[in-house]
Amino acid sequence: MPADESGNGRDLTAERTQLRRRLAELNAKDRLEVLLRAPNAAELVRSLPAEDLYAAAVDVGLADSTELVQLSSPEQFRAFVDLGAWAKDRFDAHRAITWLRAARGDDPGEFLGKVHELDLEVLQLLLRETTRIQDREEQPDPDPSRVNVETPDGRYFIELLVEGAELSAIRALLTELIAEDPFQASRLLEATRWELASELEEAAYKFRQARLADLGFPPLEQAKSVFAFVEPGPPAAPSTGSAAELAIPRVDYLAAAIRGMAPDELEQLEEQLRSLGNWVLVAEGVEPGDTRAARDIAEAVRDYLSLGFEHLCGADSTRAPAVVRQLGLRRIFQIGFSLTLKLKFRADRLARRPLFRLEGAFLVFPSEDNVLSALRRHRPLRALAVEGAEPVPFRTLAELRSAEDAVARAEQQHAFLSAFLGGTLPAAVEALKNFQLPLDELGIDRLLAAIVAHALLDGLLLIAPVEADRLPELLGKLTGGGSTALPEALEKVLSVLEPRAPAEARGELRRQANQTLASLAAEMGAAVRVGETKALAHLPVRGASGP
Repeated sequence: MPADESGNGRDLTAERTQLRRRLAELNAKDRLEVLLRAPNAAELVRSLPAEDLYAAAVDVGLADSTELVQLSSPEQFRAFVDLGAWAKDRFDAHRAITWLRAARGDDPGEFLGKVHELDLEVLQLLLRETTRIQDREEQPDPDPSRVNVETPDGRYFIELLVEGAELSAIRALLTELIAEDPFQASRLLEATRWELASELEEAAYKFRQARLADLGFPPLEQAKSVFAFVEPGPPAAPSTGSAAELAIPRVDYLAAAIRGMAPDELEQLEEQLRSLGNWVLVAEGVEPGDTRAARDIAEAVRDYLSLGFEHLCGADSTRAPAVVRQLGLRRIFQIGFSLTLKLKFRADRLARRPLFRLEGAFLVFPSEDNVLSALRRHRPLRALAVEGAEPVPFRTLAELRSAEDAVARAEQQHAFLSAFLGGTLPAAVEALKNFQLPLDELGIDRLLAAIVAHALLDGLLLIAPVEADRLPELLGKLTGGGSTALPEALEKVLSVLEPRAPAEARGELRRQANQTLASLAAEMGAAVRVGETKALAHLPVRGASGP
């Protein structure tokens, strides 16, 4: 029976799994401390996944992680260079030198073992970018002004094109390679002189991508499938979707799944989570070695998983282990993402309606505009009700329902506003000429305020500013001499506007008209008394006091 399935081998595998789990709970600095202070530090380090060690080293800082790099195996070190010395398909020699400097310890043999594990193409790229190799048979008298290294037979003269710590690192590397095997070093130098950098980089990149695939980072086209739409199906426990749900503490379904797993299942779950994070990382175009971006991706993965779990489990988080066993984390993630994608599709359909965009503005109110803009991003996001705040991923179904309500309001807003403007582009453009401002400067809220004001003053649907000399009359009809809008003012406005609005949009029209009347009542009293009508924020006014 294989050693890793029973007896000591199986016990060792379980022990390492538990250790990785404990290390994952520590911050990077403490994780490094535990690894380096262990009695069998080298064996322990070499038993861990290279990407975990890489993340720990980068998070702490490579200058403070040299002992970890030196304890790593040659294969792990090659993975460090794969992760840390590339920017997409471009090799970065300076980053590679940083890792080589970290790997140099007291044992030259250990160091050269790591160097030889690198692809030959990587080593040649490194030398091409940091040295100038000259054959003395072709150029007997090279310029000795730069720091240089010569082969023992005097044939190759190598100028070092870097400075400072990088110069020391490359000179030591060349000196050790030549001392180890002068013949092989000469072959390396000759090949480096003649190989094309583009061909070297292309070959090295292909080797690197193959190894990254072995680490769980798939090709881009394959990784994109993780964001494919899947039909989520009905929710496990439909709820009323009240706004109060937003204040309920978030349920950690993933933690509930972990608690309900047997030890062997838990190892599989962790592998699924690691693989899912890698797929999303690649699909989002993030470099596997970008640990800061990887943390953001990990958080987004948990958010989409949370949506999927909530949809499938309802309020019962104890169902999470069964859902994982049945579907797996990748499918749960896709369901969570697809819930947001369905809302994006709805927002996109609205954006394709005639008159949705008019004179640089969307024909919806600002708060709903923010929601639509966030949803219509490449990955749908949730708009925050804070001015200037960047949208964030959805985390709960309550947040998703809140955005869905905003989209429904936006659909109704567009319906009644486009109807008021005539329903066609020529009619809308002609109607808006009365304001002598493009709609994106006028503002949708001020447009409705003018429409509401004329409905109250004249009983007509009129698209135009309000004359300044009619403001006292408007104030009287609006408040009756008080400080708040009269209920009958709303009914008068709706009697004019509702017949011109589609039936399905009348509920939102009532809400917006009521808010508009309240805003006008709060602002107009003081403005009319002191004659500062041109400062009105909620109503476009034309006349002696301002445009």
